[in-house]
Amino acid sequence: MLKKMVSTLVSVCIALCLANSLNAQPSGDMPMGALQRIKVHGPSLVGNLEGDDPTRDVIVYLPPSYGEEPARRYPVVYFLHGYGLTAERFVNFVSLPGAADTAIANGAQETIIVLPDAYTVYSGSMYSNSLTTGDWEGYVAEDLVKYIDANYRTIANRNSRGLGGHSMGGYGTVRIGMKHPEAFGALFAMSSCCLMNQAPSQERIAAQIAERGDAPAPNGGFANVLSAQAAAWAPNPNRATRYFDWPYEDGEAQPLVQAKWISNSPLVMVDQYVPNLKQYTAIYIDVGDADGLSADNKRLDAALTRLGVEHTFELYEGDHVNRVAARFLEDVLPFFSRELEFD
Repeated sequence: MLKKMVSTLVSVCIALCLANSLNAQPSGDMPMGALQRIKVHGPSLVGNLEGDDPTRDVIVYLPPSYGEEPARRYPVVYFLHGYGLTAERFVNFVSLPGAADTAIANGAQETIIVLPDAYTVYSGSMYSNSLTTGDWEGYVAEDLVKYIDANYRTIANRNSRGLGGHSMGGYGTVRIGMKHPEAFGALFAMSSCCLMNQAPSQERIAAQIAERGDAPAPNGGFANVLSAQAAAWAPNPNRATRYFDWPYEDGEAQPLVQAKWISNSPLVMVDQYVPNLKQYTAIYIDVGDADGLSADNKRLDAALTRLGVEHTFELYEGDHVNRVAARFLEDVLPFFSRELEFD
C-alpha cells in the first residue's frame, strides 16, 4: 500500500514539473484578480523540533472587485497543496490568478483564496499535529484563519469559509475538516492520499537509513516521504536528531509505533467524528479512476455513506494529476461558489 502511494506521489512531482500544458488564462477584456505573497506567523508551529520556520509563506488571491469595492466582504477558500510541493508551485500548476478569474467570468462568485506553504525539512508537513513538525492542524484552522480575518475583508463566519486540498492536501482537508467544523463550512478533498496508512517495511527503513542515516535527502522531494510521515505521526522529542520513531528499531518491530501510523488514517478516524462531519453544508470527494489512490477514496465514500454523512463522491476519468488544474477551475471553485455564504 505504501509503495503504491509513493509511486503515485512520485508521478505528481513529474507531472507538476510539466504542468504548464494546461493554463487557464483570462482573455484581455476579463476582470483580473491579483496575487499577494505574504508571511503568516504560526504560534501553533513555534518550537517544532524539526526547526522549520513557524512564519510561513502564504499566497492570497484577491478577486477583481476587491480593490474597487472597499466596503465589500468576501468568503475565503483555504487550499492545501500536495506533498513535495510548495504553495508557489501549486499556484503555477493550477494557473492562479487566471483560473479564478476564468471561473468568475464563467459565473462563479468572487472569493478570496488562501494557499499556505507546508513544505518542511522533510518536504511536507502532512498537515498533522506533532511535536516534531508542529501543530499544522492548529496553524490552518486557527492561526491562518485568524490572520486572514484580521487583515483582509472577509466574512468571518465558518459558513463563509471553505477548506480544500489535493493529495497530501486532500488528506489535510479530511483530517482538519473532521476536527475543526467550527472553522469551516464546506470541504472539497481532491485525490486524497494517506487515507489508510500501513507502516513501511523493515527493509525500506533499513535501506533509507543505510543511504543517509537520519538526514533529509539533499534534493528533497519524495525521497523524504517516509521521514515526513514518521515525523508527523510518531514524534519522539527524546531522539537526539530525527525526533521521531521508526516502526522497526534494530531489526525489531515496534507495535506501538506501527499502530500510530494506522491511527492517523482517516479511514480509521472517521467513525469518531461523525457529529463534526454532519455540521458541514457540503462535502465533496473526488479521485481519478486511474489514480493509485482511488481504492481508498472509494472506501472513504463507503464509510461516509455507512455513517450517514451527506457528501458527494465522484470517480472521474483521469490519473492523480492530469485533470487537477481543469477540475480546480471547473469543479472546485464553482463548488465553493455554490456552498459558501456570501453575505
